[in-house]
Amino acid sequence: MTEQVAVAAVALGAFAQAATGMGFSLVAAPALIAAFGPHRGVPMVLVLAVLASLLPLSRDWRHARPRDAGRLLVPAVLGTPVAAWLLGAMDTRLLAVAAGCGVLVGVALLARGVRSSFLSSPAGAWLAGLGSAGLNVIGGVGGPPIGLYAANADWPARETRATLHAFFLVQNLVTAAVLGFVLPSWPAVAALVGGAVTGVALAPRLPARAARLGVLTVSCVGGLTLMGSALTT
Repeated sequence: MTEQVAVAAVALGAFAQAATGMGFSLVAAPALIAAFGPHRGVPMVLVLAVLASLLPLSRDWRHARPRDAGRLLVPAVLGTPVAAWLLGAMDTRLLAVAAGCGVLVGVALLARGVRSSFLSSPAGAWLAGLGSAGLNVIGGVGGPPIGLYAANADWPARETRATLHAFFLVQNLVTAAVLGFVLPSWPAVAALVGGAVTGVALAPRLPARAARLGVLTVSCVGGLTLMGSALTT
């Protein structure tokens, strides 16, 4: 039954990823880790997340913002092996709770319309990229810092989705290469394809305001998930 729940979570996460540009790992990671354990579950999440970004990006790649994606990828890629080394022998529960609190505070501020020029600066991109690298190593959920950065940047909805797909595709490949690859089951892959196809079909009908709300909502869920998983283990 746990694996069936994980397969359903993969489908829902793939839909969220295709529709908003992020959300696969935030939705699917808790179920996959519960079903397969952290040592197999996290690498499996990363491999599936690559596919979840690849499918919608194959259609929307022309709308990606390469410079903005690269600005976030440089610190994320450089920070991934460092995070794996620093966090490998640590109890990451306290870090996950602190990170979840930070994400929730950021979401609340952005939802209230608070703007931050820092988040749009090179230093803000480095902070978002490094934070995403650490969260991806901890639990395969590197989305919230990047989602907050994108929500603050006010990119058009289609460009937001394409740029986030490009970022997460590369980031998850790098993180999987550092942590190791675990091949997912065929039912999980089939569920991912079904969810992604549905999300791609509905994404063009999603207004910019709804897309921004979706990114913030998924980021909020991610923050709560980080805290909940840490407090219950």
